[in-house]
Amino acid sequence: MGLFGGRKTVFVDADILVIGGGMAGCGATYESRYWGRDLKIVCVEKANIERSGAVAQGLYAINTYMGMQWDENKPEDHVRYARNDLMGLVREDLGYDIARHVDASVHQFEEWGLPMMKDPKTGRYQREGKWQIMIHGESYKPIVAEAARKAATEVYNRIMVTHLLMDKKANRVAGAVGFNVRTGDYHVFRAKAVIIGAGGASHIYKPRSVGEGMGRTWYAPWSSGSAYALPIQVGAKMMQMENRIVLARFKDGYGPVGAYFLHLKTYTQNGNGEEFESKWKEHTRALVGDYIDHHPTPTCLRNHAFIEETKAGRGPIRMVTTEAFQDPHKETVGWENFLGMTIGQAVVWASQNIDPKHTNPELTTSEPYVMGSHATCSGAWASGPEDIAPSDYNWGYNRMMTVDGLFGAGDTIGGSAHKFSSGSFAEGRIAAKAAVKYVMEKGRDQPQVSEQEYRDLEKVIYQPLENYRVGRNEIVAGTVSPSYLLPIHGLQRLEKLMDEYVGGISTNYMTNDQLLNRGLELLGMLKEDMNHMGAEDLHQLQRAWELHHRILASESVTHHTLFREETRWPGYYYRGDHMKLDDANWHCFTLSRYDRNTGKWAMEKAPVHHIID
Repeated sequence: MGLFGGRKTVFVDADILVIGGGMAGCGATYESRYWGRDLKIVCVEKANIERSGAVAQGLYAINTYMGMQWDENKPEDHVRYARNDLMGLVREDLGYDIARHVDASVHQFEEWGLPMMKDPKTGRYQREGKWQIMIHGESYKPIVAEAARKAATEVYNRIMVTHLLMDKKANRVAGAVGFNVRTGDYHVFRAKAVIIGAGGASHIYKPRSVGEGMGRTWYAPWSSGSAYALPIQVGAKMMQMENRIVLARFKDGYGPVGAYFLHLKTYTQNGNGEEFESKWKEHTRALVGDYIDHHPTPTCLRNHAFIEETKAGRGPIRMVTTEAFQDPHKETVGWENFLGMTIGQAVVWASQNIDPKHTNPELTTSEPYVMGSHATCSGAWASGPEDIAPSDYNWGYNRMMTVDGLFGAGDTIGGSAHKFSSGSFAEGRIAAKAAVKYVMEKGRDQPQVSEQEYRDLEKVIYQPLENYRVGRNEIVAGTVSPSYLLPIHGLQRLEKLMDEYVGGISTNYMTNDQLLNRGLELLGMLKEDMNHMGAEDLHQLQRAWELHHRILASESVTHHTLFREETRWPGYYYRGDHMKLDDANWHCFTLSRYDRNTGKWAMEKAPVHHIID
């Protein structure tokens, strides 16, 4: 077909196919081998497993560690913490399942060579908060990736997975297809079970950093919503996709603030040098009731005070670092925190003549992100552990979605908030153990893959190359063609409409039913125009399919936000027509199912079961 008519088709058969080589995918690959010694385990990654996923450039804290060996925390404690932070709405069975297993994964990291900071007095891991321990994490991901590489039968790097394959005769996954972003070869993966450990969605909303800085986002800019688009395309139910997250971060560099608050004991002030959060307590109480009295204060409600104080004209909000940085040890820790994982923040400060020892740096709130691994619950509706999941949360195999043989972990799975890197790895292990059991019990027969399906998808996947090959001949000057849309143009359209209609930064995260419905109309137009996407090379073809995935994730977010007629998480987003939290009608999960044949979305509620007192 045109530019790449000579490409090869590569067929790969596997017992278990892991899509995504981040922390969740590495956990799934590692554990699949433990339980499936004779199985063929294949991991496929869009980048290179050595430095991929949200932990790619390093991390200076492991944010989920119970410390059960020292009786520091119990799994029940973590469930209560996550439930409080998410204003009551978490899958407690999933959160408990991760919490009871996560410590073992952290101990493995140390055995594999991850340098852990230790408290010199107790010999325990150095805490920076109730749940966080500090590490020297520049090589966190390569250390974990090495274990996954050794466990896998094969690791395929540089493969952009675009679609899942379904069994010809059943509601069962049968594999996936994608293309090599270096060679253009078409890959057809056939598998008895599939575990999705791909990334959540950044760059579906317009970022604060624009122009040449548009890649500077808080969450990984290469996370294109594949964790959601892949299961959505095959009709898997999604949950809580309205629960996007907004982060308070250091301005312009998006440097994290957790270590500063928790370890360095810094605090915030408004532009007048005043404490401001307490001023908004009664205002917030009017919206959410006594949730504002809970300790710790839910993250979104702290955001709400930040946003309201800024709207009131008393910005900028600053982090008071000048006091802590008088201590040479704390000053060193503060700088190393960025140099080991967000070096861009250190560069920004240097370029703006900011020395946090003498100048209190500004904070800002980020654009929204959609992810299942941080302080949010977006993702697929999945079966829980059989020993603790209520009956309507369990259908036989832990972390299996509503499509047979399709499992998930990390960003992919909804409801299990506050898992972060270690919890995502642990959830990958949990999903893998269940997937191996599925293959042993039900997957001995290879699913029936339709040749017609994967050949039809091949034409669809490579069509942007052909659109460009033909349409570029119509250009007489510049780069604009009347026949195709470039991926960057489509991305900018998506970010603009999500920002303006679905509660982004330009509206102070505010939306309503009229805006959301108009947003859906514009998303529909953008989806139509995606048939005319043009890609001049394989890199742009990858960008085109990342955009496809972002659009589908965005559509899900918009439908969910429209369906939940309340403001459950002020500070993350606001429904201007339903400003108050409404526990009487909306203390529930929102579920959706996409029909790829009709393009319609079916919405429903699901009950929240509180299994921990």
